Amino acid sequence: MTPRDASEPQPSRWSDLDRPPLGAAALRRALVRPGSLWSELDVVQRTGSTNSDLVDRAAKGAAAEGAVLVAEEQSAGRGRLDRRWTAPARSGLFFSVLLDPAEVPLARWGWLPLLTGVAVATGLSRAAGVDTALKWPNDLLVTVDGAERKTGGILAERAGDRGVVVGIGINVSLRAEELPVPTAGSLALAGAAGTDRDPLLRAVLRSLEQWYGRWREAGGDAAASGLQETYAAGCATLGRTVRADLPGDRSVTGEAVAVDGDGRLVIATEEGVQEPVGAGDVIHLRPAGA
Repeated sequence: MTPRDASEPQPSRWSDLDRPPLGAAALRRALVRPGSLWSELDVVQRTGSTNSDLVDRAAKGAAAEGAVLVAEEQSAGRGRLDRRWTAPARSGLFFSVLLDPAEVPLARWGWLPLLTGVAVATGLSRAAGVDTALKWPNDLLVTVDGAERKTGGILAERAGDRGVVVGIGINVSLRAEELPVPTAGSLALAGAAGTDRDPLLRAVLRSLEQWYGRWREAGGDAAASGLQETYAAGCATLGRTVRADLPGDRSVTGEAVAVDGDGRLVIATEEGVQEPVGAGDVIHLRPAGA
């Protein structure tokens, strides 16, 4: 990449009229209010990773539960297992939130990325009119030209004893020629009713607040809160034959039949065994034979 000459005019945030900047002040007025989960909301123009930044802030005691950090562009966005996530500036929603469900048993915290998936899918359905499916454990899928495409992902990371930082990346206005891989998609390509990121972000954060509140009130019980049933209803993985690649060159192949109470995917093998696999143990989850 050729370095930019300092004397050259810098691109304006308004240089792409199809991708206006987020309105930070309006978002704060709508979301950061008395009684709300969201305690602060910051929008930065560019950073390496909102997750890394918010984990660092939480570790230093500079962020409380409900902190939201949004970036117009990420240069080192990460998915699960440190896979890279890149997209043009203002083409999507790239943000992280700090959650600290201290009253919920630690063993149930594994539901947080799945809960986030349900919240994002629900929020996008309302605000964009796009049917978003969930691929266990952390992908968001939309249909583009009759094919399932990944349009988003979720990454949860512990922030020491300060809780969990959950990062969300959603391709909103990404065009066909900008797709990083053929299997990627965006809300725009899926026929979204609108790609204005401000109402989309508000809808997703309000949905996340509602689902997180229900789950916490139930002590993290995914069944009692309705989370387990709702996740299963929107999970595109269930009912398909998959191969889960695990550490040590081990794999499990069979039909994905359920998501259990701990958020693990239950795979029924040809040997008649139902084997649960956890998100932290799976390196890849693919259709069998892929």
